[in-house]
Amino acid sequence: MTTFTLYHNPRCSKSREALALIEARGVDVTVHRYLDAPLDIAALRALAQRLEDGVPALVRTNEAQWRSLALEAPSDDERLQAIAEHPRLMQRPILDDGTRARIGRPPAAILDLIE
Repeated sequence: MTTFTLYHNPRCSKSREALALIEARGVDVTVHRYLDAPLDIAALRALAQRLEDGVPALVRTNEAQWRSLALEAPSDDERLQAIAEHPRLMQRPILDDGTRARIGRPPAAILDLIE
């Protein structure tokens, strides 16, 4: 049986929609509220390796906080450090099955992991 983790921000409508999709399908999921329990760099790196587009996909580059860092052509390490220090910069929601992970934007993008 596959174990799923949803990296979730309950204040985000897309994250709430993704959780509702998962629950409607009766899938057992662990909800990780990453703002309350931020991931360290090792966990972020491992998660990024399971994402199709890797570390760059993990960062919410449209956030003012990201722009304030003024990182020009950031390396993966700089991106991961920024997320570790500022968890709000992590893309959301993310569904992870331990082998593959999908960003739920749109929320239906996670369905290939659970169906």
